[in-house]
Amino acid sequence: MTDAQETAADLRTTTGGGPPDDVDKAPIPLLEPREGIPPVVADEAAFARVVAAFAAGTGPVAVDAERASGYRYGQRAYLVQLRREGAGSALIDPVGCPDLSPLGAALSGTEWILHAATQDLPCLREIGMVPTSLFDTELAGRLAGFPRVGLGAMVESVLGYALEKGHSAVDWSTRPLPEPWLRYAALDVELLVDLRDALEKELDRQGKLEWARQEFDAIAAAPPAPPRKDPWRRTSGMHKVRRRRQMAVVRELWESRDRIAQRRDVSPGKVLSDAAIIEAALTLPGSVHALAALPGYGQRMGRRQLEQWMAAVDRAKALPDSELPQPGASPAGPPPPRAWADKDPAAAARLSAARSAVSALAEQLALPQENLITPDTVRRLCWEPPKRLGPDTVAEALAGHGARPWQIEQVTPALVTALAATA
Repeated sequence: MTDAQETAADLRTTTGGGPPDDVDKAPIPLLEPREGIPPVVADEAAFARVVAAFAAGTGPVAVDAERASGYRYGQRAYLVQLRREGAGSALIDPVGCPDLSPLGAALSGTEWILHAATQDLPCLREIGMVPTSLFDTELAGRLAGFPRVGLGAMVESVLGYALEKGHSAVDWSTRPLPEPWLRYAALDVELLVDLRDALEKELDRQGKLEWARQEFDAIAAAPPAPPRKDPWRRTSGMHKVRRRRQMAVVRELWESRDRIAQRRDVSPGKVLSDAAIIEAALTLPGSVHALAALPGYGQRMGRRQLEQWMAAVDRAKALPDSELPQPGASPAGPPPPRAWADKDPAAAARLSAARSAVSALAEQLALPQENLITPDTVRRLCWEPPKRLGPDTVAEALAGHGARPWQIEQVTPALVTALAATA
């Protein structure tokens, strides 16, 4: 058995789950809601009762949110699920109750348990739900060395229960929400507290609990991400677009699509695909007929839609050279690693040695390399290393790039050795 399998087997044993992976085992029982599926809270009176119940509850609170990614514009929450000892489970409809700040205030100071917290925190913040402390069960699983850290896989391997599948990617803006979806949503928080407790014990056993706490504190303290500059540059397939006039077409089509998607409250990809935007930019069609012949524009697209996209292309074509977008500005920090060998061979050698050292250490500690130290931090250190190489200067540089104390403690000796070997 691998270390991760032994960890999972040990946890299953201590938490009453099934046997290890390498022996015959009985079918894993399907998790059932302990109190049935709670009614969806969609009015102020019912919401006030939930706030009171959860304020009176004890211990940490399990929190989850469902979005309508791929269906609606933006990443707003369309269902919020909670569970706490003494309060039971609750399903809250943020459409009917758009301001959940009273609940957020009632839970201030309480530890929130989330799975993949960084995915849900932005949409929770929009409706007034901001934790002061948290425990991320996905990140805990990564730090503990589990090979599969999805919620279903973690509940199965750690607690010995199977979660219902099949509703994670549905349109959660649907109203009313079907009963099977609500059941799925309620079960997502059913065992989060149990999972948290088991993972805390395992992290403590491995000597990684303080590492996890530092990671959780960093997530809770992180400010909202700033708006992206020139988001149209992230259009899938943008690497094919080299000429500034073509970039202008991408920009015009992307911005037109975004306005339409926002007005209609639908996912931009349902209005016009990224692939269709890139096709028009590369081809620069001269007429509606030529545009209609491109992939992504023909078949069911009506004349009016084609004309609006053609108008965007024509606007880009008509721009004076002075108003065309410039090639993408290099992001702050070092260039892409593939360019290092030509730009700075010594930096390329440092990066190769540092990557090997981090990889070996991550394997030794049984956790993913990116959780041991982010690749971006390693690149920045290797591109501009301290003038005087030593543990103190490398640790200071890592801290300046946002590394946590536990990361600095673990990787500094290996990185100093790697950088010194290439000096």
